[in-house]
Amino acid sequence: MLRSTPCHRQGARAGCQETLLQGPPLPPHFEMKESAEQNLQAKNLPLDVAVECLTLRDSRRDVDVVRDYVEDELHKELEVIEATRKALQQKISQAFEKLCLLQEVRQQLNSDHRGKMEALDIDRGCLSLNIKSPNISLKINPTRVPDGSSTLQQWDDFSQFNKNRAEAEMKEAIELREAIALTIAETNNELEAQRVATEFAFRKRLREMEKVYSELKWQEKNALEEIAELQQDIRQLEEDLRRKFLNLKLCHTRLESRTYRPNVELCRDQAQYGLTDEVHQLEATIAALKQKLAQAQDALDALYKHLARLQADITCKANSMLLDTKCMDTRRKLTVPAEKFVPAVDTFTRTTNRTLSPLKSCQIELA
Repeated sequence: MLRSTPCHRQGARAGCQETLLQGPPLPPHFEMKESAEQNLQAKNLPLDVAVECLTLRDSRRDVDVVRDYVEDELHKELEVIEATRKALQQKISQAFEKLCLLQEVRQQLNSDHRGKMEALDIDRGCLSLNIKSPNISLKINPTRVPDGSSTLQQWDDFSQFNKNRAEAEMKEAIELREAIALTIAETNNELEAQRVATEFAFRKRLREMEKVYSELKWQEKNALEEIAELQQDIRQLEEDLRRKFLNLKLCHTRLESRTYRPNVELCRDQAQYGLTDEVHQLEATIAALKQKLAQAQDALDALYKHLARLQADITCKANSMLLDTKCMDTRRKLTVPAEKFVPAVDTFTRTTNRTLSPLKSCQIELA
């Protein structure tokens, strides 16, 4: 009976011994949690880039301050980033709770394992005793039932419960690891797809603005040519008007001089009628020239106003293109490693960074 009891207890332990010895594997779960935390931390960069792009585009002026599809894609990108951060944070919280449960299960398993190993050592010691053992003796009431004793079924149920709980927690932990890995992959894919869509919208908008900018520059060139031609016409009209005034002065002077003819010589002869007709013709011509000059001046003023509007619009378009180019340059941070990133457009002056020629470099050094 003494030989069969420890053997029976040892056989009953065999079903959960492997689980009790190994316990839930925690390192992979720690690694997956850290991976999720690193991915969550990595979402700060696209968030900062999207906010910076929106801030830059707030510097657009006048008619270019519109809610275009680039703006929509940037706001959509913010929504995607917030959604991915929320999903990752949820998985991190679940992983933390699961790690706490796994730690608790491991502690319970270790405690149960230590108790079983201690009981196994006692049973092995009892099995090794015989009638010749030096440390055997009569005991007081050895058949008593100690307080806290359990039945064999209770012992087996307790061990099986610990084993089943550990296996269930490990299964759930593995499923959570797979869910976290899937969430990381899905969020990265969603963010990458949105990045591509946003940059496509930027490129499309830049092409549209470049086309409009070229059209405005062509209109500006035509307006400048028209202004130059009109200024030449005005100078010609002013010269014609000056000559007509000189002719009119001449006629006036001749007519006035002829009023001093004496006596009967002060007659309305053919010359008098000719000079009078010439004065009327010159006055009509001068009036027509003045009208044409006024019309030309009005047209010139209108052209100058049109040119001013064109140049203001060109300035706005140039500013918007520079801002969107800066946004595209800033977005290179999402694909270029931080240590290799060099801005193509200066942040403050918004000018293209170019390598100076050797002569310029020497001049700077000498200065």
